Amino acid sequence: MFAHNWPTALHSAEQVRAMDAALIAAGTPSFSLMQQAAAACWRVLRKHFAKAEAVTVLAGHGNNAGDGYWLATLAAQAGWQAQVLYVVEPAQLAGDAARAVAAAQAAGVSLQPFNEACQGAGVLVDALLGTGLKGAVREPYATAIRWLNRQDLPVLAVDIPSGLSADSGAVLGDAVRADVTVSFVGLKLGLFTGAGPDHVGHLSFAALQGDGAQAAIAPQAHALTAASTARLAPRRASTHKGQLGHVLIVGGDHGMGGAVILAAQASLRLGAGMVSVATRAEHIAPLLARQPEVMACAVRSSGELAPLLARASHVVLGPGLGQSAWSVSLASAVAASDKAQLWDADALNLLAAGRLAPPQAPWIITPHPGEAARLLALSSAQVQADRPAALAQLTARFKACVLLKGVGTLLGAADAAVYCCPHGHPAMAGPGLGDVLSGALAAVWAQGLAPLPAACLASYLHACAGERLGIAGRGLAAADLVAVMRQLLEEHAPCRS
Repeated sequence: MFAHNWPTALHSAEQVRAMDAALIAAGTPSFSLMQQAAAACWRVLRKHFAKAEAVTVLAGHGNNAGDGYWLATLAAQAGWQAQVLYVVEPAQLAGDAARAVAAAQAAGVSLQPFNEACQGAGVLVDALLGTGLKGAVREPYATAIRWLNRQDLPVLAVDIPSGLSADSGAVLGDAVRADVTVSFVGLKLGLFTGAGPDHVGHLSFAALQGDGAQAAIAPQAHALTAASTARLAPRRASTHKGQLGHVLIVGGDHGMGGAVILAAQASLRLGAGMVSVATRAEHIAPLLARQPEVMACAVRSSGELAPLLARASHVVLGPGLGQSAWSVSLASAVAASDKAQLWDADALNLLAAGRLAPPQAPWIITPHPGEAARLLALSSAQVQADRPAALAQLTARFKACVLLKGVGTLLGAADAAVYCCPHGHPAMAGPGLGDVLSGALAAVWAQGLAPLPAACLASYLHACAGERLGIAGRGLAAADLVAVMRQLLEEHAPCRS
């Protein structure tokens, strides 16, 4: 969960190092920062594991190791059993880290070389690598990480789980799976996207007086929160449906009518003035039974789609679209139109296969990692290995506003800031949720927001609805989100001022 009082700026490892340097240049001694970092870890450790009464620190090199040695010192001074299992000989450490080693020795902390036969006790503390890791984890760190992950003891990671990329959230060979992570100075994007949330556990943040340094450095991305997400303007008393956009949803080939029903329901409930659906004839009756306010039209060809396109202000292309000749005919007509349009699902697959050309009109694309991989001629694993880079490639290649789905959804557009949605719940892993998101996004876009703010708002509402509903556990249906998203939108941006 992203805390309401955290900064929304998400940084790269290099940016956080620059912030550290700025703090030191402004007069904060580097050893004081180390002590503050260790103290923050000690407070969090006691809060979560008050009855442990023992700490086992796995220490590597550099300041991350120094943080670990000082944490062990604090534990020993509090009467806890404290030991450090070192991967790098303490005598090889220099500067602040060497001072922390000396303090640990003076406090009676047990220092032992790490090997796989070592026995941990209490809380295991990962102070191995920190944020400076560039390539894959090498030995002996890989062995130490795997050992940590095998232990049946809680794990606290210092700043970031070792082996996790601070910039992308990718696992660099091996990565610690922490129960708690305490991050310092600036929040790192990799904590929130890719594999990050699977390895971070419960996240705590300590700015260590870094607020001023944060403001001076442009972040890698911005977290979506209630405060940072766009709002729809309140409606005047004289508002009528013609001022609120007309969303047309195109899709629903044979056997896939549920997708257009979900998208239409979301568009209607998130406030679009009018919603139309162009689909196969077999889906009209169930659509009207579910949502009679929607204008449902059976279309057999692109010619029958033309009058519907003429009336629409925004088009959602892709839910249940399929890849048949019917699908390509309708999709080509949408792509050739001048209507603002959102492409998802099979619209993106047809684009990747070269069977559709990008539109000239303003557009948004909402790929999941598999669709993004096809669009970029990569594997899904390559996309997930560097989601920020994949987002940048998509925005540059397609000149679109891009919503890259997945844990820590990333959003961006050419020459625009990058946003990350740190919300959501694993109960959202199911069918149809993307259709709800597409319909909702088109609705808020049609009500006057620009593409990127609209995408951010829809992503935020969608993820927060999943969090609320996810409390009940497995079995979350996509349709369940719609009513909660409507309620969240009213809380976020009331219809009346």
